[in-house]
Amino acid sequence: MKLAHHNRYDYVPIIERPNFDWPGGKRLAFYLALNVEHFSFGGRLGHTPTSLGEPPDPRNYAWRDYGLRVGIWRIFDLVEEFGLPLCHLINSTIYEHQPQIGARIKARGDEVVGHGRTNSEQQADFDEAGEAALINEATETLTRGHGARPNGWMGPWISESYVTPDLLKEAGYTYVMDWPADDQPFWMRTRSGPIMSVPYPIEINDSPTMLTRRQPATDFTQMIIDQFETMLQFSEERPLVCGIALHTFVAGQPFRYAQLRKALSFITSHPKRDRVWFTRPGEIAKFAQGLPKGTIAGS
Repeated sequence: MKLAHHNRYDYVPIIERPNFDWPGGKRLAFYLALNVEHFSFGGRLGHTPTSLGEPPDPRNYAWRDYGLRVGIWRIFDLVEEFGLPLCHLINSTIYEHQPQIGARIKARGDEVVGHGRTNSEQQADFDEAGEAALINEATETLTRGHGARPNGWMGPWISESYVTPDLLKEAGYTYVMDWPADDQPFWMRTRSGPIMSVPYPIEINDSPTMLTRRQPATDFTQMIIDQFETMLQFSEERPLVCGIALHTFVAGQPFRYAQLRKALSFITSHPKRDRVWFTRPGEIAKFAQGLPKGTIAGS
C-alpha cells in the first residue's frame, strides 16, 4: 500500500541532529502559550465542560466568555508574580471586542501569535481564496491592535487545509505551530520557500487534558511537572523545547488556577533552572533560524 505523504519535511530522527545550545548556554527552552479565544454566540464550535446545548447555548458560551472577563486577568497576575513571559495565541476579534486585553498584552511586552479571526471557524472549511482572506484579515487586525505584526501562526482548532503553510509563508509568516511532530524546531517546505515549525504541546495542554479526557486538575499539575523535569534531563543530551498550553476559560477557573500555581512554582524554583531559557516561541524561532545551515532539521 502506498501511503499519502505531505512532502512538507523529511524524516530526520533527533539522534542524528547536530548539538547546539540555546542562548547563554541554556539547554531547555521553556514557554507558556495562552490561547485567547473568542466565540460566536449561538455557534456550534467550542470547548465545553459538559454537553453542548441547543443554540444559542448560553451556558457554554458564557463559560468560555468567563475566560475573557475573569480568567485571563488572574493568569496575567500569576505569571507576573513568577516573572514569566507569555505568548498569546489570539483570535483577532479580541482586539475589536475586548480591547482591554490587547492593551494589557502590549503593556507587558508579550508576543502575539496569529490564531485566526475566531475559534468559531476552522481554516480547513475554506477554499484557498477564502483561507487567504482569513489569514490576511486576522493579520491586519492583529498588527493594527498590537502595533507590530505577528511572525507566528497557529490555526484555530489547529486546523489546516492542504495549502495553509504555503499561504502563511506568502503572508509573511516565519513560523507555524500547527505541527506537533518534534521537541525541536524544524524547517518545512512551502511552494514559496521554507517556514519553520516551532513545537506546540498538544498533550501538555489544559483543554484536551481536562475537557476531552476528563482528567482532574491535579493530573495536569503532575503532567506539567513530569514533562518539565524529564525534558530538562533529556536536554542534557540535546537542546529541547518545552511548552505549556493554557486556555483562559480552563486554567483561569479558580480550582485549576491553584494547580497551575503549584506547577509554575515548581518550575521557577527548580534547582536546575539556570539551565532553562524562559522565552517565547518567536524568540525560539528567531534563534533557530539564525543557526548555521545543517543545525536545524530541514536546513
